[in-house]
Amino acid sequence: MIERLPELSTEQSDPRYSQIDRLPTEQIARLMNQADAAVPAAVAVALPAISAAVDAIVARMAEGGRLLYVGAGTSGRLAVLDASECPPTFGTDPSTVQGVIAGGPEALTHSVEGAEDDAPAGAAAMADLEVGPLDSVVGLSASGRAPFVLGALGEAAARGALTAAVSCNEGTPLSAAAEHAIEVVVGAEVVAGSTRLKAGTAQKLVLNMISTISMVRLGRTYGNQMIEVSTVNSKLVERARRMVSDITGADSQTAGAALDAAGGHAKIAVVMLRHGLDAEGARALLRSHGERLSDALSG
Repeated sequence: MIERLPELSTEQSDPRYSQIDRLPTEQIARLMNQADAAVPAAVAVALPAISAAVDAIVARMAEGGRLLYVGAGTSGRLAVLDASECPPTFGTDPSTVQGVIAGGPEALTHSVEGAEDDAPAGAAAMADLEVGPLDSVVGLSASGRAPFVLGALGEAAARGALTAAVSCNEGTPLSAAAEHAIEVVVGAEVVAGSTRLKAGTAQKLVLNMISTISMVRLGRTYGNQMIEVSTVNSKLVERARRMVSDITGADSQTAGAALDAAGGHAKIAVVMLRHGLDAEGARALLRSHGERLSDALSG
């Protein structure tokens, strides 16, 4: 695969940027901004593939499956970032959405030599996580050919998991290895080959969609409100209190008291106020409606 690397669009050198080392700062910034502006359009082309992958992921998560992202380098760091934001935003268990990076936690802040090229390590990571048929594994690689990610997808597929791939080139080995191929072709970078730039932005946008839409489809929002938010700091407590007040029409003091009685769970507090229940009764009503607040409120 190395001999074909120069053929990849993400490895090309764009002549528009060949003199950036001689340009004033603001002009470089404008060039970068113009380059970044093309990324959403490239993501738009991939929306049908993204949507199909999300629907397949949601079907498995609804049965108790996990969403696992796998990547190396920048892709791996983005994987861990997106996964780590799901518990505070959507109230998921930390095991539900996980990011796996080649080289392990050390690779989040330091380059781990050779980690990206270790296909057996990618497979071993899936075995260590005991990946199974209900799980969904999303491999990320700008080039679409990182051996660690390919090893992980191969092992995940062998274990019956759903597989998806996010890359920034066309017809990649990663796409061929996955059931759902998402290719966001962003072209050459401002700094040739630096795929932490447009390619990294593209992958982050796709991950935003995968995790957010999955959580919306699983009932972990109420409208566009993050009703499952974890109230782990004062800002999030205040956000939860405002949500309870906005949804129920209760004043701030009443909403705050209900939130306290609900152990900081905004969804439970809303049901308590709307149906005149205590916390345990609200929990039971939510369980009977599959934890979906909209159904519990209309039921």
